[in-house]
Order: sequence, then structure tokens, then C-alpha cells
Amino acid sequence: MKTKNKELDVDFIGGQGPLTTEEEHAVTEFIKNQKLVRENKLKRIRRSKKNLKIAQ
Repeated sequence: MKTKNKELDVDFIGGQGPLTTEEEHAVTEFIKNQKLVRENKLKRIRRSKKNLKIAQ
């Protein structure tokens, strides 16, 4: 059976040093935006399912 994930032959992914404050802020903002996008998609799906039930 094949595995879905590829195993990487590396010790670290990314840079060797810690993130700067600016980089940490950028990562935090990116994650927040992704959560909002995901929540909005779920809301649209829920609304469309709700509308389908009402229409039937």
C-alpha cells in the first residue's frame, strides 16, 4: 500500500534560525486569513443546504 505523504530526507524545513518578529506576524496574519476563508466557505455551504431543504 502506498503512503499519501512523501517522506522528506531533511533535518529542517525552512531556515536554520528562529523567525523574526516580522515573519511571526506575517505567519499569524496568514493563518487568521485562512481560518476566515474556511469559515466563510462553510457558511455558504450551510446556507445553500438550508435553502435547498426549504425549496423542496
